[in-house]
This record gives sequence, structure tokens and C-alpha cells, in this order.
Amino acid sequence: MFGLVVRFTCKDEASAAAFDQLVGETIEKIREGEPGTLVYASHLVEGQPLLRIFYELYRDRAAFDTHEEQEHTRRFLAARDELLASVEVDWLSLQTGKGTAG
Repeated sequence: MFGLVVRFTCKDEASAAAFDQLVGETIEKIREGEPGTLVYASHLVEGQPLLRIFYELYRDRAAFDTHEEQEHTRRFLAARDELLASVEVDWLSLQTGKGTAG
């Protein structure tokens, strides 16, 4: 398995609303056509209305690479920058867990 956690900080409330719309459109496409994407979840953070946290889990690195090549992912990556104040990415290596057996 291959995963990452991403923290997105939106510029303002209007940017957060636009970002959420973009995310919704993107996740719908991921659900429809990315069997190697096991989890792709966007989270709101209580008390921090401009912060979004993504948790992404892929079957393997190749599935992540396939995700990155998709038109909907490229569209998301191109459109998000004007909405965000910052992006932080943590790359994950699975140590152990429940529901993680291949």
C-alpha cells in the first residue's frame, strides 16, 4: 500500500467553498474510474474553517501514478493553487493496521 496525508489551507471562505466544489467533482471521478485508489477522503477540521485534510490510500505506487495521470486529477492540481494559501504533504509507509492486508 501507498498513502499520503495532505493539509490544504484555503485563502478565505469563498476560496474554501470553491475548493470544496472542486474536490466534490474530482472525488466523483475517482470513485467512477480508479479501482487502485482504495481511500480518497477529504476532511473538514473542527474549529478551522479554512483547513482541509485529505487521506489518500492506494493499492501501490503504480496506482498512485495512475491517479496522478488522470485528467480529473490534473484539472484539480491546476485549479487548486489559486484557492490555497498553503499545501503540506506527508508521504506514508504502512507499518501495520486493521484492514490493510493485501
